Amino acid sequence: MKQNEAVILTLEKLGSFATLGQLNQEVFKIKDCVWKTKTPFASIRRIVQTSKEIYKIRPGLYGLLKDKKKLEKIGIVVENKKNINSEEVINFNHSYYQGLAILIGNIKGFSTFIPNQDKNKLFLNQKLDDLKSLETIPNFSYQNLVKRSSTIDVIWFNKRNMPHTFFEIEHSTDIQSSLLKFNDLKDFRTRMLIIADNVRKREYQDKIKYSSFKDISKFVQFLDYESLNKQYEYHLQRQSFKVIL
Repeated sequence: MKQNEAVILTLEKLGSFATLGQLNQEVFKIKDCVWKTKTPFASIRRIVQTSKEIYKIRPGLYGLLKDKKKLEKIGIVVENKKNINSEEVINFNHSYYQGLAILIGNIKGFSTFIPNQDKNKLFLNQKLDDLKSLETIPNFSYQNLVKRSSTIDVIWFNKRNMPHTFFEIEHSTDIQSSLLKFNDLKDFRTRMLIIADNVRKREYQDKIKYSSFKDISKFVQFLDYESLNKQYEYHLQRQSFKVIL
């Protein structure tokens, strides 16, 4: 079996869509295909980017072209200028990138938490509730601060049950709202990340300069969707290494 055929078969087995990371984990289970390369991950990336039978749904997320209409019916649509602010796209983007942040945290050995209201949202075909590792938020501080942090989209906790990183996913809502939330938690000196499309970076840069956010400007960073996905792929790839330098 040819390598591109193995990738397509894997996509079919995964429901006609998958992240590049999922493909990297599953495609080598097909015994009829031989990968005579030292960089199989790069080969998979090349195949999904050049195959006429595969289309890009999001950064690092690909689907089978023949099943595009079927995927659209379940809410997996390609983002464009017409639908970018639709409820369908907003909900998909939020839970998709929320899921990536959870998975990276799990791989890195952190405990992961999401708000209760997000538990039934989907990361592709999995509930976010099945991805996170914490059922309840650790009681790491005063109750009012714990309650405030419990609304943050994703939190990584270290082994001492203290917050290591706060993530807020911003697709179309006001970035300032997330900065205000971070500002309420500024005494923890925790890393804080705004995750959004790269086109919103200027908006973030303008608002983080407000005098109200002076105390958190050193702790908050902007991470675009593409970079988040690349880091997810990177950490998945590291898991396959027998020796980490």
